[in-house]
This record gives sequence, structure tokens and C-alpha cells, in this order.
Amino acid sequence: MVANGGETLSEHAASSDDSSKISSQGWSFVVLQEQSDTPAYSSSGSMMYSPAKTLADQATRIGAVPVLFMTWAHKDGEPSAGQSSYEGAQDAVDRTYLALSGELGVPVAPVGYTWLHVHQDHPDIELWQSDDSHPTAAGTYLAACVFYATIFRQSPYGLSFDGGLSDAQARILQDEAGHHVLDMQSQWNFR
Repeated sequence: MVANGGETLSEHAASSDDSSKISSQGWSFVVLQEQSDTPAYSSSGSMMYSPAKTLADQATRIGAVPVLFMTWAHKDGEPSAGQSSYEGAQDAVDRTYLALSGELGVPVAPVGYTWLHVHQDHPDIELWQSDDSHPTAAGTYLAACVFYATIFRQSPYGLSFDGGLSDAQARILQDEAGHHVLDMQSQWNFR
């Protein structure tokens, strides 16, 4: 894993550490994530394309499937990007990742999209830490369930691992992840 705080796809693509890490193992999947604020900006898609393509091509050359990590927006939106609400910012993030997925022909793990629906349908499950940016244990667990459904193409519903959450919360997040990933596979550009 190469996950330095706040690092952009451009920085990852320019890093010899990242390139070495990608080519160092027989990875099946290589997950690409832009710095969390960036996809909410209207100009982000064009800025993300070249480095994402570079990294996706590196992954493909070693036989791995590149997967875009559709992140969640900040709880209070992204006012500096003109997104004053969480919903508006999440919509911008979703559009950016979906456009990039389509241009590159790579799948996207719809963590942010699923996060929005869990936030709307289960407001009692707190997904953000008090900084309104980073995930709680439930947010982290939801992201893991989305990746499980994306990679294995099966629902995480019924998995015994609960991430320290209550059984009821874990089952809700498992079900939401399975539903939002598997019922919309063509939207996520699955191969």
C-alpha cells in the first residue's frame, strides 16, 4: 500500500515508490484513489485523467485490474469548490469518478455513492468522525463491504466479520453495499 496523507493521483503517478510497489507483486487489483477534496471540483476530471491513466496502465501491464475508489464527500460539502452541501459535493465526486471510469474503461468501487444512500436511509449510523471528513468504524466497514462486493461480485451480506460494530449495524452496511454495487454493475463499468 502507498497511501501518504493528502497525496494526489499526480503525485502517485510521478512517484518511483508507487511504480515499484505496483510492479513488485503479482497483484490482482490495484486501487486508485484521488486526494479526497479534488473530485468535487469541476476541473478535476481533466486533472485526474493523465495520472489515473498512467497508474491504470501500469496495473494492467502486470495483469492487475485497476479499480477507482469513488470516495465520499465531506459531511459539510466542499464550499471552496462551490459545493455547499454534502449531497451536492457527493454528486460532483460521483460524476467525476464515473466520467473517469468511462474514459479509462476501468471499474469503480462506488463507496461514495453507497455512503450517500446509507446516510440518507440510516441517519442513525454515523459514518464520519467529528472532523466531518475521515470515516468512523462504520464508514470504514461500509467502504470494505463495497470493495468486497466490487472485487468478488457477491454480496457481503452474512459475512461473520463485523468490524467491531453491532450485528445489526454490520448487516445493514453489508446489505446496502451488496445492493448498491451488485444491482448496478453496468453503471460501475465492471468487466
